[in-house]
Amino acid sequence: MRYSPEALTAFVETVSCGSFSAAARRLRKSQSTISTAVAHLEADLGFALFDRSSRQPTLTEEGKRVLGYVQAILTASERLDEAAISLSGETEARLTFVLSDTLHPDVLEELMVQFDRKFPHTEFECLIGEDEDVIDLLQKGRAQVGLIEAREDYPTDMGVTRLPMQSWMGLYVAASHPLAGQEKLQWEQLHTWRELRLNTYLESGTNVARGPVWSAPNYLLLLSMAVQGFGWCALPCALVEEFAAEKPLVQLTLPGWPKAISIDLLWNKKSPPGVAGSWLRDHLQQSGVQMTNK
Repeated sequence: MRYSPEALTAFVETVSCGSFSAAARRLRKSQSTISTAVAHLEADLGFALFDRSSRQPTLTEEGKRVLGYVQAILTASERLDEAAISLSGETEARLTFVLSDTLHPDVLEELMVQFDRKFPHTEFECLIGEDEDVIDLLQKGRAQVGLIEAREDYPTDMGVTRLPMQSWMGLYVAASHPLAGQEKLQWEQLHTWRELRLNTYLESGTNVARGPVWSAPNYLLLLSMAVQGFGWCALPCALVEEFAAEKPLVQLTLPGWPKAISIDLLWNKKSPPGVAGSWLRDHLQQSGVQMTNK
């Protein structure tokens, strides 16, 4: 018996999100579409996958047993799609790469130099995005490959690989800011001053501020605000070194800072990267290994 890929995806996503409504939001479909797809899968299988007697659907024993099989089917399908694109040997006419400002500028520079040599006839577009905005651009097909600050959970339609590199984040203020001359700061003191915070277009709003806030959708704009003395801000250290040389910022000393963050590379499983996109993915993985070995 053949099962609908949409129904299999709806089942796995509902398990991951914990509800039909949350799965619908992640897959950009209506709740009725998701619940109907799961119901059709249950009809094809001949047993219930979810117990719907409580407010949130919970897996039945049968559902728990088949979940691994469904995940394996979807994974095999994704690998087949990737293999088909790779074996076709066709290079994209255009590749859009959405990247985070957390990527070290030296890595980006080397990437562009090598891409130009390898794919001189492929149009290469770079977009800047962070967090949910990166995922949204990939899901909409606006970009083919993206970089994001690593997280534990992603939508099931996202392919993910953790790059063997880290980026350092620090807390900064302008040299003229009152915080610049203080030592042994504590978070309680920091929250009495304006925070310059990353707030992407699709920000969920779950991170509640404890003090006055200005926000921007990317780190470069936040850096500009910090240089002008508008507040304190968490910024990629390499970005500060690259763009704040003339008007240097002061790095604040707080427990746990500066801190290293991991970086994930993403792509949409429904439209895997072609030859150029696959090369970019491999190059970044290799670049991370080289940086680690330095």
